[in-house]
Amino acid sequence: MSSLTHALRALTIAAFSLALVAPATVARAEPSPAELTRRIEKSSAELEHVVEAHNELREKIKKNQAAVGRLRDQIGPLEQQAAQSRADVGQLAVTAYKTGNLGAVDALLHGGDSASVLDRLGTLDHLTRQRQATIASYTADQQRLLDEKTRLDVTLSRQAAQSRELTAAKKRIERDLAKLYELRRQAYGRATERPASRSNSADDAPAVSGKAGIAVRYAYGALGKPYAWGEDGPDGYDCSGLTSAAWRAAGKSLPHNTRMQWGVVAHISRSELRPGDLVFYRNLGHMAIYVGGGQVIHAPTFGRNVEKRSVDLMPPYGYGRVR
Repeated sequence: MSSLTHALRALTIAAFSLALVAPATVARAEPSPAELTRRIEKSSAELEHVVEAHNELREKIKKNQAAVGRLRDQIGPLEQQAAQSRADVGQLAVTAYKTGNLGAVDALLHGGDSASVLDRLGTLDHLTRQRQATIASYTADQQRLLDEKTRLDVTLSRQAAQSRELTAAKKRIERDLAKLYELRRQAYGRATERPASRSNSADDAPAVSGKAGIAVRYAYGALGKPYAWGEDGPDGYDCSGLTSAAWRAAGKSLPHNTRMQWGVVAHISRSELRPGDLVFYRNLGHMAIYVGGGQVIHAPTFGRNVEKRSVDLMPPYGYGRVR
């Protein structure tokens, strides 16, 4: 056997031995607190994007449900109108069968003076136009009804697909969340932060006038409440759930999703920031409400509580004002 063959065999045996020994060695190595924290932060950021995608899908389902309601409201009267048109056309058919078709030749053959012939021809023309209008109305009503039913079917099909997608997203989030909470238990001894004192936190809010003041006061009242994915209070919030709830208290409706909220606010510069404005982060993966003094209130992430932090808690993506 050549020396090359012996060398290859020796390398193969060595590699196999390492494969058997290495896993046991790695399994015994405990990750450091710093490594666990790094994993938690990375997993939390990734999972928060999934949650916001889930929230966006849920908002789309709400819009679809509203569209389904509108379409069904429209279809009811259209069905009645189409039924009436169908009855009118049916009556025309019955009349034509009983009396026979009145034609121009019949009008001429009945004789009489020229005035009576012209009168019969005028009546014939009027009846023909009436029949044509009735049939045209029937055709248009039927087509409108068919179009609306087609739109309803498409909307219902889209809604069913979105519901299946939403169910799959929920399962993924719960699965990934279980892993994340296990990491938190390893690093901090518990999966979530201890409940924070929330006594009269709304009373600490700065004096801000108007609707923005109501939103800011609401955000202060949420301090210390737990992060709860997909929730908008009152017992827990995710980031876009907190901002939408705060502004809902002030009478403004915002979608429960960071990207959608970015789409409906007026974009402003940092120098224009004032209490009640919204601050967006992580490429629209996170957001907070500005409360003045260079501070924001936000629902940070899984296992954490709503807190007040510097507006620069991470590099801002942009700033928005509720219209």
